[in-house]
Amino acid sequence: MQLALRGLEIVLGGLGAVGVLLTLTLGLEVGAAFFPGVSARRSPSQRPTPEPLDWEHLQVAVLVPAHNEALLIGQTLAAIVPQLKPHDRVVVVADNCTDATAELAQAAGAIVLERHNAQQRGKGYALDHGLRFLQTNPPDVLVIVDADCHCHPGALPTLAHTAHQLQRPIQSLYLLDSPPDPSLKDLISSFAMTVKNGVRMRGLGHFGWPCPLGGTGMAFPWAALGTVDLASGHIVEDMKLGLDLAIAGYPPLFWGAAKVTGSLPSEAAASTSQRTRWEHGHLQVLRDYVPVLAGAALQQRRFDLAVMALDLAIPPLSLLVLLWLGLAIATGLLLLLGGSWLPLGLMAIAGILLGSAILAAWAGFARQQLPAQKLLAIPLYILWKIPLYLKFLVKPQADWVRTERDHNSTSELSGSERRSDP
Repeated sequence: MQLALRGLEIVLGGLGAVGVLLTLTLGLEVGAAFFPGVSARRSPSQRPTPEPLDWEHLQVAVLVPAHNEALLIGQTLAAIVPQLKPHDRVVVVADNCTDATAELAQAAGAIVLERHNAQQRGKGYALDHGLRFLQTNPPDVLVIVDADCHCHPGALPTLAHTAHQLQRPIQSLYLLDSPPDPSLKDLISSFAMTVKNGVRMRGLGHFGWPCPLGGTGMAFPWAALGTVDLASGHIVEDMKLGLDLAIAGYPPLFWGAAKVTGSLPSEAAASTSQRTRWEHGHLQVLRDYVPVLAGAALQQRRFDLAVMALDLAIPPLSLLVLLWLGLAIATGLLLLLGGSWLPLGLMAIAGILLGSAILAAWAGFARQQLPAQKLLAIPLYILWKIPLYLKFLVKPQADWVRTERDHNSTSELSGSERRSDP
């Protein structure tokens, strides 16, 4: 019995130490977000830097993957085209479309590529198709924007010029607006996205540390794209792409001066589908890439890859809270059985760090977005997520599934500007 107790102490103590490390990392990211400025550092490799170009001479292409986006493609392109120069290009890949996406995109001034392949489905394959088209006359910088997003004024020139100047992939500030008459779940989902895509990203950017890619509002120096393979049906191809680029020597950098917004779906089924894809994909990438990043950090002697591994190892906030709660209960029972107080002490430290980080992120960046009285409903939101995480253990989502659109899923500028900007 004593031997089993000591073994349990070691296991729970180790998990407690990991919990402290992850919540400390989260707290550091949130804390750094309160300080202005971005440390603009170049990639760690010693590749030659091209001659700097001013905006007028920079060749830019915007790639828009689209699957049955007739409802939104016109508005998306209407925000993109005016930000570009006459010699720049907007390429829409109408991927396995059965609606009028291609015709509407062409009418809006885009070059349209129609792709039909029932076996190879997903955004990664659409991006690869567009890249192959551009290879005959490559731009200096490629910008990727989803077909359901709104590029705020000045976002595209800022992204493209920064990517060329630093020779690094650049991620914009990408936020999601709540639908009209949002439910409590919508408000908390939007807050969670603000913490992930706004607050934590800004903290990473303050130190000049690499960030994950968010899937839209991303700019790449053309040379970087030759180091990775985009043709993938991975359900979170953006996260995978950013990690592959970082290992290849092109770590992405957050640039909050460029802003892109989308909308949470108002339909419950669509919201659940979107959240399942994001969180199952996140957990799959966490499982597969944390060891890869850690190994590459040691092999290449790169601190930035170690930071990426730590950031990626932080699970979605709801799951992190559930894991902490389960371990706190387990360490408490261990103490009652006569075990050491150390595992429980470590979990207490992790809990303080976790709670402080969430409250600081809300107080500093989301008080208007999520009223104070709604914070009390966060435990209910976490309970709603439990089946989603259990499903990952039993049958994780493996196939890319497009989120269904609705007539309220547009991200108008006036509505987007009303939200707090982290």
